[in-house]
Amino acid sequence: MPDTLPSPGTLPAVALAGPTASGKTAGALALAAVLGKQGVPVEIISVDSALVYRGMDIGTAKPTADERAAVPHHLIDIRDPLQTYSAAEFVQDATRLMGEIRARGALPLLVGGTMLYFKALFDGIDDMPPADPAVRARLEAQAAEQGWPALHAELARVDPATAARLAPADSQRIQRALEVWHVSGRPLSSFHTTKTGAARAGAASATALFSLEPQDRAWLHERIAQRFDAMLAAGFLDEVRGLRARGDLHPDLPSMRCVGYRQAWESLDGTWPLQSLRERGIAATRQLAKRQITWLRSMPARHAVACDQPNAVAQLVQAVLQRLSAPPPQPAAP
Repeated sequence: MPDTLPSPGTLPAVALAGPTASGKTAGALALAAVLGKQGVPVEIISVDSALVYRGMDIGTAKPTADERAAVPHHLIDIRDPLQTYSAAEFVQDATRLMGEIRARGALPLLVGGTMLYFKALFDGIDDMPPADPAVRARLEAQAAEQGWPALHAELARVDPATAARLAPADSQRIQRALEVWHVSGRPLSSFHTTKTGAARAGAASATALFSLEPQDRAWLHERIAQRFDAMLAAGFLDEVRGLRARGDLHPDLPSMRCVGYRQAWESLDGTWPLQSLRERGIAATRQLAKRQITWLRSMPARHAVACDQPNAVAQLVQAVLQRLSAPPPQPAAP
């Protein structure tokens, strides 16, 4: 382990990604503690589309009050569940925060599992058309009459690339893809060919990406089951009941479509037996983890650490310290 590190202002940002239940919070806090002892204060920027919502604590495995007191955290509890939060908003907020944290002489540590946010931050984000309430209302009416699988089939005709990666019941994303088509005349997938976001030219370009990835999927599946059981024991269903009792939330909101919340809402609605919630919630979380790992494997610049090894946290800390203590790359000769 290096004895000294460069001054915080010269360090790149560090990103820690991984599937759900892979140990990102523990790894981030351990890393912050070690760096703090070496005179490098750390501030964490959450890269999680569920942690932005207030009142959704148990089902999102939100960092505890003690954990948030130990290390400053950002982009947590910044939206009401009735509101939306886009990847474009994340890029804007994270880029601003990275600059502010570095200006304070600290290291920005981006931690989370929302891979779309990471990709938007690293690669830039597309200048897609804004939401059109009239088009959305028309699509919702069409879905109410024909069902979302029918709209998925329509999407497959106009944008087969996007339809291929969406489930026929993924109403939120099907609606957005069709909305983009109707508003712009271009398929959503066409906006992914050229990136124009400002992130590539900003602090994100210097970000070192580390990932926690299991060598044995069974290990992660067991962790997912243990976490879901812990959530149920901590009162997850009561948390969802409280959200439903507000009266202004509905299951099609992005917040209520978060893994676990969607299954709990449907169970409380009577769509599925309440006894099946555990099985369905664990299955949905496994599917989320599978998608997250697929995203990670498409990021060749990452440094992967096996999270199912007993010394995973120590390996992560060592890898990050080695990267931070390495001399900065020299520009290519003209």
